[in-house]
Amino acid sequence: MKWFAGIALLCLVLAATGFWLLRNPLLDTPVAKGRLQVDETRLKADVEKLASIVPSRNSFNMTSLNRAADFIFAEFSKTGCEVREQTYKIEGKEFRNISCFFGPEGAPRVVMGAHYDVHFNDNPGADDNASGVAGVLELARMVATLKPELTHRLELIAYTLEEQPHFNSSSMGSQVHAASLLRNRIPLRLMVSVEMIGYFSDEPGSQRFPLAMLKPIYPNTGNFIGVVGQLMDRSNVQRVKSLMQSASDLPVYSLNAPGFIPEASFSDHSSYWNLGLPAVMVTDTAFLRNPNYHRPTDTPDTLDYRRMADVVRGLYFVATQF
Repeated sequence: MKWFAGIALLCLVLAATGFWLLRNPLLDTPVAKGRLQVDETRLKADVEKLASIVPSRNSFNMTSLNRAADFIFAEFSKTGCEVREQTYKIEGKEFRNISCFFGPEGAPRVVMGAHYDVHFNDNPGADDNASGVAGVLELARMVATLKPELTHRLELIAYTLEEQPHFNSSSMGSQVHAASLLRNRIPLRLMVSVEMIGYFSDEPGSQRFPLAMLKPIYPNTGNFIGVVGQLMDRSNVQRVKSLMQSASDLPVYSLNAPGFIPEASFSDHSSYWNLGLPAVMVTDTAFLRNPNYHRPTDTPDTLDYRRMADVVRGLYFVATQF
C-alpha cells in the first residue's frame, strides 16, 4: 500500500506542477475596475472595410494588400500619432509594415501589433485578422483621445505577410520588424500579438484544445480571451492577464506553453521568440474555436463586437500600463 500511496502522491504533485506551469496564475478571478469607452460601431466598420477588399489582401494580390495598408496608414494618421512605414522587398515586390508611435522617443518600447494579410484567396479574413487590426486602430484612437502619461515608447503596428506561404520565414513582416529592433539596439519591454479577437461562443463544447491534457484545466466553452506565452515567461503573462482582467468582466485565461504545443506559436509573436525577445499572444484561439478559420465564411457578421470591445479595453491597459 505504501508504494501505491507514493505513486498516487507523485502523480498528484506532477499534476499540480503542470497546472501551476500552464495556468498562470492558478486562480482566474476578475478584478474589473471600470469600463473604458470603446466604439463597437467603429470596430465593426474597420472589420467590414478590410474584409470587403477583393480580391483577397495577400501577396498574390498586391493591389488589394496595398489598399489595406493605405487604409491603415490613413486611420493611424487621423489620430495625430507619428506614423512610419517599414518597407522591404521580396522577389521584386515591396511590402509594408505600418506603425503608429506614442510616448517618449528614447524610452523602452512596448509593441502591440496585428497582421493585415489573409490566407490565400476567397477569404474575407474578418476574424483572421481584420479583428486584430481593427483593435489596434481603435487603440490608437483611444490613446490619442485619452492621452495617458506613458513612461515607455508605444508602437502600434500592422504587419504584412504573416500568412502562408510566408509564415515562419524571413519574409514575415514581424520577422523584419523584430530583427530591426535588435539591429538598432532598441530595448523591448514586451511585444503583444493581437491575433483574432472577435469570435466567441456560449455553446458548451465550442472550445477545442491542441492536447487532451489541457481539457481539465480550461473551460470547453469559447466565451473567453486567451493570453499565450512561453513556458517560463510567467511574469509577463501574469501581468498581461491581470491588466486585461482589470478592464472588463470578460473571462481571461492564460497558457504558458511548452515547446511541444506548436499552435502556441502560430502568429507574429513567434518572430520575437525566435530572437529571444519577450512576447505574448492575445487570441480567441483561432481554429480551436472559430469554424470559419481560413474559409470564405470568415465574414464580419460572424463576430461579437461587444466582447471584442472588451478585449480592446484590456489591451488598452496593457498598452499604456505595462
